[in-house]
Order: sequence, then structure tokens, then C-alpha cells
Amino acid sequence: MEITYDVTEEAYIDFNLYHAKNSKTLKKTMTMQRVWVPIIYLVMAVVLSFVLDIPILFMVIPFLIIGILWAIFYPKYFYHHIQKSSKKLLREGKNEGVLGTHTMIFTEAGLREVSATGEKLVSWAGIEHIGEDASNLYLYNSGLSAFIVPKGKLADVSEVRQFLLAKVKGRI
Repeated sequence: MEITYDVTEEAYIDFNLYHAKNSKTLKKTMTMQRVWVPIIYLVMAVVLSFVLDIPILFMVIPFLIIGILWAIFYPKYFYHHIQKSSKKLLREGKNEGVLGTHTMIFTEAGLREVSATGEKLVSWAGIEHIGEDASNLYLYNSGLSAFIVPKGKLADVSEVRQFLLAKVKGRI
């Protein structure tokens, strides 16, 4: 099976967002920041109320409101920051091997990806796991990187998905 497609800036950003939403480490980091910052706000309110000799409720209520707003809106900020950072990283270099036209050839032994910068051969054992969102399939070749395959270029997404699942069984 052979597919020719373009990896766009949008697909690259989609991958980074997908990875952030599905990485155990990043999810744990976001949860810790989402919980600990409001706790720190409340501790600051209590300390400031004693230091400034202000009734504790006058300090706790505003800091509690700020902490609740933080907990509610922090995930949106976190993912927006990842999106902005991804765009900035793309603008730092040429990125011909990441963005642009790619040809992916699936064989029984593995996959071959051809781009403007060369060719990569990867056996199925080199694919750690498969990810998927509404727009793309992600064939992870390490914990941080993946081959991005836009679903819009696939004739039959479910057929490709089943083929890939059979080849990467036990590592999804």
C-alpha cells in the first residue's frame, strides 16, 4: 500500500496537541500545576492575612476565586501554549523533513517514508504504538516523535487502521 500526502503545519500542531493530551507525563504535570497553584494561592492568602492583620475571609475569598478560575481555565491555557510553541519551533528551521510532501509505503516487513530530505525505513518492531485523532494517524517511532499520516489522504481509513493494528499488535 502506498500513500502520498502533505504534512502541513496544522497536522504537526495536531500531533503535538494529541501527544500532550495523551502523554502520561504531560497529563501528570498539567494536573499538578492545576491543583498546586490554587493551593499555593490559599496558603498565600492565609499568610498575608496574618502578616497584614486583615481578616482571613477578606484574603481567602479573592484568592479562592482566583484559584478556582485557575483550575478551570488552566488546561485551555496549557494546550494553547503548546500550540503557540509548536508554531514557533516550526519557524526556527527549514523543516523539509517534517513538513511537505511525503510518500508512505506499507509493506509486510515495515514502512518506508520518502520525503524531500531522504528516506526512512522502519520495521514494524520500530513502531512503538499507534495514535489517532479526528484528522490523523500517528505512528510513534519513539516516545516523542511519530510519522503523521493524514486520514483525508486514505482511501479506506478503517482498512489502514486494521492493517496497522495487525502489524503493531500488543503495542497500541
